[in-house]
Amino acid sequence: MAANKVAALVALLAILGPVACLVVLDISIFLSGTVCLYGWEAPIRSWDGVLKCNSSMSTRTSPPPSTPPPRPPSPPPSAPWLRVGYYDNYSCPDAEKIVREAVGNATVKNPGIGAGLIRLFFHDCFVRGCDASVLLNSTNRDTEMFGLPNLSLRGFEVIDTAKKTLQKACPETQVSCADIVAFAARDATYFLSNNKTFFAMPAGRYDGRVSFANETLPNLPGPFSDLTNLKDSFAAKGLNTSDLVVLSGAHTVGHAQCRFFLDRFENRTDAFAKNLTDQCNGTSSNTVMQDYKTPNFLDNQYYKNIDQFVLFTSDAALNSTETIDQVKGYASGTRYWELDFAEAMVKMGYIEVKTKANGEIRADCFKVNPDY
Repeated sequence: MAANKVAALVALLAILGPVACLVVLDISIFLSGTVCLYGWEAPIRSWDGVLKCNSSMSTRTSPPPSTPPPRPPSPPPSAPWLRVGYYDNYSCPDAEKIVREAVGNATVKNPGIGAGLIRLFFHDCFVRGCDASVLLNSTNRDTEMFGLPNLSLRGFEVIDTAKKTLQKACPETQVSCADIVAFAARDATYFLSNNKTFFAMPAGRYDGRVSFANETLPNLPGPFSDLTNLKDSFAAKGLNTSDLVVLSGAHTVGHAQCRFFLDRFENRTDAFAKNLTDQCNGTSSNTVMQDYKTPNFLDNQYYKNIDQFVLFTSDAALNSTETIDQVKGYASGTRYWELDFAEAMVKMGYIEVKTKANGEIRADCFKVNPDY
């Protein structure tokens, strides 16, 4: 197991380069006060039993000798110019239908793409707001797409297909890539929930012009995060603890890389832990389903798994006195969670929305317009 940890760490450092030297400001109550790389890397236990980050990374334990103030909470996200049916009034009444068809076709073939589209929306909104900056490509590999948390993102081809179809169907109307990402997450929710969860998604977002890989780690809560870190990350975006609990339920679909959870189960001998070990097979890049019961359905099984059968430290963090009542409520009733999830997805879609003054509507979702 130690060899696997070292191999995984070497791989991460090769990817991160200078980003690995970021100062870490988070405190972990689950790992003796040590969090590495904003919760994206597990601490390593040294010969003397102390949990430490790799020597090339900054390490902080709790309590620190001096701590910069945490990011202040932001007010709830607001963008009053967004509205439901936005494109109905701009000569493209089939805009949402076109996106839904692209998502449906992809999700039927591979439910994992649907899970990826929900995650794509989250990762977009948490870094520079819901502006499709996560889609911007770069030959220098320095955009958000290439940040460590985003290397396993999926669904880009679905966004591209939808954009191209929209341009043919509505050549006089520009549908932003940011709105396509938001619609696609909403539609993936619908298909993965067996057509039960559908909600109106306001639109009118503009696309961002700026994207940096090194902004992903500080803004996206990692799988080794504790509850304090998670709450801080969400509060910085204007989201509260209830939003954190409900949006975490998206982990009921999709895959997880073994490097991000297997250490949690190395001392367990039950059948669930053994099955994970067998599936990972000593390879940190292998993936397993996040929900062992209903892996291809967006339902409340995640909350039933919280006690023993979730993968990430950040998932297990919800098994706390502060959040457990909400977890139990969702575990007892799927519809209760579905309604709250729909509301939280819409709320998230308001984070730092761009306007014409500080954005554009890209002709190609993967690069800024030539005149910029």
